[in-house]
Amino acid sequence: MNAQIQHLYTIAQKNERRIIGLMSGTSLDGLDVALCRIAGSGSDTTVFVERFATVPYPEDLKTDIRTIFAKSVIDFEQLCLLNPFIGRLHGQMVLECLQSWAIRPAEIDIVASHGQTVYHAPKSQHRRDKFPNATLQIGDGDHVAATTGIITLSDFRQKHIALGGEGAPLAVYGDYFMFTKTGENRILLNMGGIANFTYLPANGDANAVFTTDTGPGNTLLDAYARKFLHKPYDEDGRLAMQGQVSSALIGALKKNPFFGAPFPKTTGPEVFNIPYVEEAQTRSQTTNLSEADLMATLVRFSAETIVDSIRRVMVPNETYRVYMSGGGMHNPVLTETLRQLLPDCTFGRTDDLGIDGDAKEAVLFAVLANESLAGGNTSFGERQGVPTVSMGKISFPK
Repeated sequence: MNAQIQHLYTIAQKNERRIIGLMSGTSLDGLDVALCRIAGSGSDTTVFVERFATVPYPEDLKTDIRTIFAKSVIDFEQLCLLNPFIGRLHGQMVLECLQSWAIRPAEIDIVASHGQTVYHAPKSQHRRDKFPNATLQIGDGDHVAATTGIITLSDFRQKHIALGGEGAPLAVYGDYFMFTKTGENRILLNMGGIANFTYLPANGDANAVFTTDTGPGNTLLDAYARKFLHKPYDEDGRLAMQGQVSSALIGALKKNPFFGAPFPKTTGPEVFNIPYVEEAQTRSQTTNLSEADLMATLVRFSAETIVDSIRRVMVPNETYRVYMSGGGMHNPVLTETLRQLLPDCTFGRTDDLGIDGDAKEAVLFAVLANESLAGGNTSFGERQGVPTVSMGKISFPK
């Protein structure tokens, strides 16, 4: 047997695995690195986050990625060059974190690398009958493995698409394994660039669990923060706090087929971007809004579309608890608006469940890697968007 395959087999047989989960989202702020100790699998999965860090992306890399990010026409050579470059960079970032934590690479079993999303194109979005759902993450797993010397699982979203899903959101799997609690209806709300939530019913039925995107989370807020404030985000929602919401613009922003589509569904900055807002402003005759009014309106737009989606799963006379994660949980204007619009829900953070809300997405991919190695026995039924699937391509260091 090949020595690398023997090593992988040994890891899969262990009672507990140390797995580093990597996540870089559409905000392009940096790489989340979560060192997890994971035992068991499926509904018996237990996760302890030993270390967590976010390694910022240098500004020139953000600029390089934005030249191809969520664009239908790009410099293809730039895409080709960034794929290995980001893989090596992510590998180097892992090694830097391990050095700062005084942990040797040989002490880590697996790296679970999400990669950097550069384009997301579900069929509902591209509407080209000839082609299936599609998504693309760069930062090649072979380069992560070769750089770190650690077996790497990557490219998780492709198997999801191959078996009928849209490649996102994938949180349904990790959320179910980590956070299901009998007797409590839970909404795991992640507010990254795009917002999504996982519904975990109180009866623990895997066949009823699903995850769906709701629309913009921070993507529009961050885009306008860069435009208006020359900063990556509106810190503490300060600009939004100064503005008044335009109901006319809210109405125009909501006129997109995505919002009426059935669950589960996905979207991205390919749809919700500055040109989308500008077109809505033209239709609603709100092009004269102040910067503060526009930011306040965009926060309300994110909040209302999140709440509209959550209410679609709520049953009368049932109680629900919402656990937040992602960058949006740090925006007090957004979170307070959510509380006002969902007064019948109790709000918390995934921190309350033992997982840092900023680390949650990176932890998710560590859990997915663990399930591919040591699990695979949990059935989510044969449903569109939630296939029972084992995800991740394996890259050996040599």
